[in-house]
Amino acid sequence: MSLFRKVTTVNCRNNTSRLSSRTPIQWTRLYQSQPRNEPSAMPYGLGIEPPLKGVRILDLTRVLAGPTATMLLADLGADVIKVEEVSRGDDTRTWRPPVAPTIDSAPSASAHLPDESAYFLAVNRNKRSITVNFKSPEGLEIIQKLVKRSDVLVENFVSGKLASMGLGWEDCQKLNDGLIYASITGYGQTGPYRTAAGYDVIIEGEAGLMHITGEPDRPPSKVGVAATDIATGLYAHGAIMAALLSRSKTGKGIAGLANIASNYLIAGQEASRHGTAHPSIVPYQVFPCKDGFLMIGAGNNKQFKALSEKVLNRPELVDDERFSTNEARVKNRTELVDIITNTLMERDREYWLKQFTGLGVPFGPINNIEETFKHPQAIARQVTVEVEHERAGKIKLVAPAVSYNGRKMEVRLPPPWLSQHTNEVMEELGYSSEQIKDLKGKGII
Repeated sequence: MSLFRKVTTVNCRNNTSRLSSRTPIQWTRLYQSQPRNEPSAMPYGLGIEPPLKGVRILDLTRVLAGPTATMLLADLGADVIKVEEVSRGDDTRTWRPPVAPTIDSAPSASAHLPDESAYFLAVNRNKRSITVNFKSPEGLEIIQKLVKRSDVLVENFVSGKLASMGLGWEDCQKLNDGLIYASITGYGQTGPYRTAAGYDVIIEGEAGLMHITGEPDRPPSKVGVAATDIATGLYAHGAIMAALLSRSKTGKGIAGLANIASNYLIAGQEASRHGTAHPSIVPYQVFPCKDGFLMIGAGNNKQFKALSEKVLNRPELVDDERFSTNEARVKNRTELVDIITNTLMERDREYWLKQFTGLGVPFGPINNIEETFKHPQAIARQVTVEVEHERAGKIKLVAPAVSYNGRKMEVRLPPPWLSQHTNEVMEELGYSSEQIKDLKGKGII
């Protein structure tokens, strides 16, 4: 059982890869300590043909972890068909407010639907929505037809649930022996907890993450975002990409505690809460200044020297035996933090940002959300994109993060309204308009 217990299992057969593109992903990282020159704009458009174009993903996931994984695949060009419950759809469609209000020109076919929730819109761009009741024989037949035509099936039902409905790995493999079958579960496919639902905040508490989050003299705190769900989505996305390349059967659990787990396993060191501070590096935490907060991370002696001499104007700290090594700084954490805090409180944040610039010391302001999206690097990198939604009008979304040949992948499709593409997908499967009408009348789709 994995430490975070958010588990992705990927099954596949047939080692023949269907992917021809070997273009590497361009990874970009922002180093806050570099000079803040005005960056050039990141262009949108097809630097290359979307690398997953032609790959079909059958998405049987809902809420966050699974939809995050499938959205990342959709961003790279995959045709993601999101299958939703007929009457209410993905759970997150009901998680409102906030919402994107419905515009007057919204399609009449969607008039019965409530406003689009911001939560759903966040992780479902570039997908098509189809609603199917696959507990019924006719609905199951529709899903089986989609299985036959798909490269990947992604699901996050409780372990064993789909198998009981005839859609387990063995069932689907008989329909399509080249299918990659990715299961995302709270506790994995085996063990006494295998049938328990995995909710992010419960996992955070049970797996120890909440124990190490928060201030040392206060109760444990959850992370400000569903961190284990998002991490799981990223792991699942990576596992599926690897499986698309190899088409070999594989299963991988997820261990998300990294050095915290190793500290205990290697040294028997129990974890504790350090707020924003790092248990093994000092200084490495949020510090207050006169009108705000800064995150400073001096991870080695060279960085600490630059911090002391060129930022704080306290060169005596470098040779002080209490602070001359990281081990000494960790031992004398309280004294050093007090010294740095008192110095930073003498000036405002903008002053200190200028002092840090270009020194190679990791640093950055603690921005609120408005400041985050107004950051010049965020603007230049075009981290948001405005798309036209048929029901909500123009909406802003976080843009796809990956770039190829210096260009970002485009948002081909806005997040779908519930059942938006049911007719379209059913016609692709060979159903006539009369058959589609009949299935809708029965509540199957």
